[in-house]
Amino acid sequence: MTAGSSVWVISHTDLIIRMMVAAVLGGLVGMEREWNNHAAGFRTHILVCLGSATIMLLSIYGFSQFVNEPNVRTDPARLAAQVISGIGFLGAGAILRNGSAISGLTTAASVWVVASIGLCVGAGFFVLAVVCTVITLISLLILNKWEKHLLRSRRYHEIGVQVADHPEALGAIASILGREGIQIRSVKLVSDLEMRSSHEARPTLQLTFKLRAHDRSKLLGALGEIQRLDYVLSTDSAWGDALKQTQAGHSPFAS
Repeated sequence: MTAGSSVWVISHTDLIIRMMVAAVLGGLVGMEREWNNHAAGFRTHILVCLGSATIMLLSIYGFSQFVNEPNVRTDPARLAAQVISGIGFLGAGAILRNGSAISGLTTAASVWVVASIGLCVGAGFFVLAVVCTVITLISLLILNKWEKHLLRSRRYHEIGVQVADHPEALGAIASILGREGIQIRSVKLVSDLEMRSSHEARPTLQLTFKLRAHDRSKLLGALGEIQRLDYVLSTDSAWGDALKQTQAGHSPFAS
């Protein structure tokens, strides 16, 4: 195959079309992320897709003049392969960790997928790029709503418990939850010396539990038991009003 054969040559029109398609497909995915106020949004996804397409075009067509040189072997996939691994550094910037909670994984994944879409466009696989874009948008828009509905049906709850720094506090609370058949998904523990009042001899701990409970009444009952522990100073949850009504006017959140 010669350097002047069509497989190694691309017209300016085709090049511009591929870059425009990359910008559009990357922008479609980025627009969804932008609407939901994620770290990597509209412009970021466009740039990632454009950059990937550019590298793919360069990898295929940028070295055509060396094809017939002796001892030269062309490998159009070599530069493209580095995009897939290198994009991980950009994706890592979208991932945030707050204690046991991690956010940004979906945005990081969308950046990685957009990079692959750009590679497809750069190589001329328009159908594959469009199909990947459509499936990605379905995952982000439609499956996102289904996922939220599924999580609501599984009844995840978050409660906060402020306790005196006591060695048995966490174990006692976990024991109460376990007896009621409530599954602890995660626990975030923060020790804050500034939370101490003048009459407290110890620092306090702020425990945040993410729980899964099929029976809400058991969850309310467990919270009532937790409040009666001597070293529990206060409790808090997003559904405190229901507990107040259940306990006939007694506020469970008074410290």
